[in-house]
Amino acid sequence: MAEKVVTCRVKKEKGYLYYLDKNGNVARSKMARGGEKGGGAEVINHAGVKREKGYLYFIDKDGDVSRAKMARGRK
Repeated sequence: MAEKVVTCRVKKEKGYLYYLDKNGNVARSKMARGGEKGGGAEVINHAGVKREKGYLYFIDKDGDVSRAKMARGRK
């Protein structure tokens, strides 16, 4: 289903959202909990991923950048 694009081995911490930013780097933001504010994005790894149309990019359970083909246009 999903294929690895870049091996980063990012160690995930609780309370943070990990994602691929618009420049293709792995970033994280603090999640809002209760009365506590979130935000404050910081780049964790300069992966430099070039995105292709039709794929969903995400940080997998191993901390690597992976992608999966998006399901579009099904009836």
